[in-house]
Amino acid sequence: MKKVYINEYGPRVSAAVYGFWRWTEEDLNDSKKLEEVVLFTRELGIDTYDLSSGVGGNELEHQFGKLIESGVIDQSELILSTKVGIREYSGAYGSGIYYDLSPQNITKSVEQSLKRLKREKIEILILEHFDFLANIEETASALLKLQRSGKISYIGVSNFNVFQQRLLSATLSQPIITNHLELNLLQTEALHDGRLDFIREQHSRALAFSPLADGRILLGEDAQAVKLRLALIEIGKKYEANVEQVAVAWLNKLGALPIIGSKEKRRIQNAATAHSFELSQEDWYYLYHATK
Repeated sequence: MKKVYINEYGPRVSAAVYGFWRWTEEDLNDSKKLEEVVLFTRELGIDTYDLSSGVGGNELEHQFGKLIESGVIDQSELILSTKVGIREYSGAYGSGIYYDLSPQNITKSVEQSLKRLKREKIEILILEHFDFLANIEETASALLKLQRSGKISYIGVSNFNVFQQRLLSATLSQPIITNHLELNLLQTEALHDGRLDFIREQHSRALAFSPLADGRILLGEDAQAVKLRLALIEIGKKYEANVEQVAVAWLNKLGALPIIGSKEKRRIQNAATAHSFELSQEDWYYLYHATK
């Protein structure tokens, strides 16, 4: 698999990223399943992993750390991304989540992730959601301290709008290398609200999660999904590619890096091999207009 730069300053990563946001606690309790999928992705040339902090996030890092410690995978060949910023609360009034980009939470989260992963450094630290109450200067200071200490290499954000990303960027001496956002043929909002343009302005690439719209592109029965799928099949004949490959190739043409979330080897392979061909400009726009 070819390698690309997320940002002009780095890092150089695989053209497809594997993410675990669809893995359940039950999945993570099956260490053999995790090992099998990780080894399969390594065989495909994937070296970049998004370790989501969602359900089972801590357990994921713990299990991934075991793979590293056992020598099953060579950590020197990996680019790992992990997230901070979302916390849970519970009490008499119920339970839920809140956002916390305080220096204390960022620093503590990174230290805990490093311990679970049995590593000295995290390549990409993603701030998972904008914290409306954060002191941005203090947040930036904590991030820079972590960089200077060698505990993180690069900083990214997730689901920040343009103004939020610009606000944080203004207080950092290092670039924000990516915005992790939902982007696919059925969710193109990032093309129109300025987020993708701003990422390009920063000479960076977006990390696109849910490249198949949570399976709707492949299996959806609504009129929009059916119409799009017929268009994907038509374009696929030209490139000898299937629906999944063409849908991911559409993202690749944008310069976005798809985050593969499937646990099925066949689907992982389809998404991972989409970089082997490039859509023409005419074909890209034909697909773009197919659902409009």
